[in-house]
Amino acid sequence: MLLIKNAKILTMDERKEFDPGYILIDDDSERGTIIGVGEGIPEISVSAKVIDVQGRYVLPGLIDPHCHIGLWQDGQRPETGDGNEMTDPSTPHLRAQDAVNPLDPCFREAVAAGITSVMTGPGSANVIAGTFTFIKTSGNNIDQMTVIDNAAMKAALGENPKSVYGPRNNAPGTRMGNAAIFRESVIKARAYKEAKEKHGKDAKSPAPDINIKHEAMLPVLERKMALKIHAHRADDLLTAVRICKEFDLRYTLDHCTEGYLIAEHLKDAFDDLGLEGVMTGPLMSDRSKPELANQSIRNPGILAGKGIRTAILTDHPVIPIQYLAVTASIAAREGMDEYDALEAITINAAVLCGADDRVGSIKPGKDGDIAVFDGHPFDYRTKVTNTLINGKVVFSSDENAG
Repeated sequence: MLLIKNAKILTMDERKEFDPGYILIDDDSERGTIIGVGEGIPEISVSAKVIDVQGRYVLPGLIDPHCHIGLWQDGQRPETGDGNEMTDPSTPHLRAQDAVNPLDPCFREAVAAGITSVMTGPGSANVIAGTFTFIKTSGNNIDQMTVIDNAAMKAALGENPKSVYGPRNNAPGTRMGNAAIFRESVIKARAYKEAKEKHGKDAKSPAPDINIKHEAMLPVLERKMALKIHAHRADDLLTAVRICKEFDLRYTLDHCTEGYLIAEHLKDAFDDLGLEGVMTGPLMSDRSKPELANQSIRNPGILAGKGIRTAILTDHPVIPIQYLAVTASIAAREGMDEYDALEAITINAAVLCGADDRVGSIKPGKDGDIAVFDGHPFDYRTKVTNTLINGKVVFSSDENAG
């Protein structure tokens, strides 16, 4: 048993706070399950290890809902660039889990910043790029770190696929080409699914040849898996909405740079229950390409203010992952409600990654993923003093001093 006491707890569970509060964790269980949280100090009948945080802020471990950690390693990107399979604009059968290097030093930096889980996966070279994986940030075996292996199917619209294939005189060379390949991937997978179902009902109907690409798309068609759609410009965002509505698909809009310009349309899509939410960012990068001409740090605040579930991402290594809380703090400085900004890197990120049953808030039954801060998480001077994953201390500033 592990007791965290004398904490200022921001639970991210219906915005409950406890000050002073406690968290009780079954640290002998596989997930280090939280079994209690509340005011004061509980009476417990068994001896417990105790962490007295002396009035510090305690939050659920932070979550980066869209990054590429482990697929591109800092300082060695050409040698370790395993995030883009630039040989075919439709590669749904690729899995990030097969490429993530858990010994990437950036995982240590994430843990030291209180980031306990991430959604990491392929880049945006391909219209359909493969699946992201949702993992914990501590460990040396990707299978043991994994929470959801195929957590979402990555798709991309806009300049990136065009810039990869257009110069080769291959499709897609235009935005029309992006949309056409997107639709083609869905339509072919749907025909494959129908042929399989027909064979299942009638053995005389020929079974289709196994197609690993179409197989990978089946959970998307069945709404068991969301699409994770890279899009910056307003017209690309609305193309994503149009196609997903056409095929009745679940999806998130990632980056969503010009989302604030069409917020009312995105709110309609969110209310229609197809769009599950938006993931905004990176918020501290330059305007490195034409699509980013209208980027604004006010974007997440405007979208959240419209009632759209909003998360904040780093797109690591674009923004180093350890600055996730800093990007959220700047969004709050520029008008985002402070609690909305905190939710954007905790519970909202968890919901949009499909992992909110495990992480994102401090609540009995959830994993013991905890971050302890020596000041308010949005104060630039604040440091993380302790990080726990699955109820185990994986970072302590005292142990790492010097």
